[in-house]
Amino acid sequence: MSMGAYDEAEHERREEKTSTVDAAFDDERTTYHGELEYDSGDSAEALIDQFKQMRE
Repeated sequence: MSMGAYDEAEHERREEKTSTVDAAFDDERTTYHGELEYDSGDSAEALIDQFKQMRE
């Protein structure tokens, strides 16, 4: 078979492969357990003071 030649069996095999839907995967959401902490850092005033020191 030359390059670009039409192969009906291959076409049918690919069509069958792409027309099926795999619904066997787990579509449930994962539940995470634990704690989450946020570090807000310094207060706004402290950050402004630090900025002023950096500019000097």
